Amino acid sequence: MYITMSLPEIIRTRHSLKSDHLKREVEFEIFIPDNLMGNEQLNLLLLNDGQDADALGLQQMLTGLYGQRRISAVAAVAIKASAARLEEYGVAGVPDFGGRGGKAHAYTNFITKELIPCLKETVATPINGKRVFAGFSLGGLSAFDIAWNNDNYFDAAGVFSGSFWWRKKDLKDGYTDNDRIMHERIRTTSNKPGLKFWLMTGTEDELSDRNRNLIIDSIDDTIDVIKELLKKGYRRPDDIVYYEKVGGKHDLSTWAEALPAFLGWAFGRKNI
Repeated sequence: MYITMSLPEIIRTRHSLKSDHLKREVEFEIFIPDNLMGNEQLNLLLLNDGQDADALGLQQMLTGLYGQRRISAVAAVAIKASAARLEEYGVAGVPDFGGRGGKAHAYTNFITKELIPCLKETVATPINGKRVFAGFSLGGLSAFDIAWNNDNYFDAAGVFSGSFWWRKKDLKDGYTDNDRIMHERIRTTSNKPGLKFWLMTGTEDELSDRNRNLIIDSIDDTIDVIKELLKKGYRRPDDIVYYEKVGGKHDLSTWAEALPAFLGWAFGRKNI
């Protein structure tokens, strides 16, 4: 007699939360395995740009990873961006040279003061495991910044092709690398947040090369973030993983290919 073990199905539910901080309704989806007994450890993943969950193949990806026993149980929360994405994402309290990111502080408050308490009420199984925030491009910068400033809520940050170029001064106005906002925030933070980091770039993320060193800016900017983290006392590979995808572009298909490696790092049996 043979017993066939079925893969856990993913329960996908859609939600909407009225945010006082953002002055709008925020839509998000929760992806959670259907075989939870209620007494296991449940991790949490917040994902910016959750409107791209289908393009990333998130539901099918989670099903496959559970079936291969590569990850432990996680409540994956895909937070959908609004038309105000360029205002709400960024570095809290420090708009870039174009004034973008002016609502990043409000978005931080939405995450910590509204969404997380809502999830505690909405998800039936207690979220008692690792808490990770991740995102792509500008959403990755946002996830990094929020985790960096709120390590009481998060254990790790994941950034795919992060917009670490985010700067206070335009290139034509005498820009130097010291004008990069997130790098400065890392340098000037007095404490060392209790976090781990997974940072990804693609070798074809872009063509720009500000300093003409034959390395594209997205790689340069990410490597420089790693250098700043190392100066703070973080160590590779225990605290920092850098994933450089050869041929990877600044697009959803590249990030979808890299996402299983991140999920395995964040929620695998040998994880953070």
